[in-house]
Amino acid sequence: MNLLEQAFDLSENEEYAEALQCYDKVLSEDPKNVRALIDKGVTLQNLGRFKQSLTLYDKALKINPKNLDALINKGAALHSLGKFNEAIILYDKALDLDKKCAIALAYKGLSLGELDEIQEALKYFKKALEIDLDYDLANLSKKMAQDLLKSKIKELRHSKIQ
Repeated sequence: MNLLEQAFDLSENEEYAEALQCYDKVLSEDPKNVRALIDKGVTLQNLGRFKQSLTLYDKALKINPKNLDALINKGAALHSLGKFNEAIILYDKALDLDKKCAIALAYKGLSLGELDEIQEALKYFKKALEIDLDYDLANLSKKMAQDLLKSKIKELRHSKIQ
């Protein structure tokens, strides 16, 4: 197993400090290793260090502006920081590269939901599920969006009655 694979496994096992050390070793030997930049960014994101992860995604995107993983993960970091419109721009760039990217569709739905654009969000969750019927995030989000929409309709009806 190479150092990059080892770092990934450590991160997956939530051994973030050790994973970061491995990513640092990889990047000290190859500072333009896009995979290491992105995966280190994801590890930092898991630790709630979003601004540091954004720096790494930007480095990866400078090297390869069409890297889907970098675009989607940068969008997720921005979403976590409450920058939903900026996240949507990145998901759209990812979807320009791959119209059938279920994760970009679902994440865009999440950001739209945060902007209270529930019906639009539902549309993206449904598109994600058309591509990957078993996509848990899209399934859960679609259900939440539908429930939210129903409650808003009830609220409207109730306010009209009064």
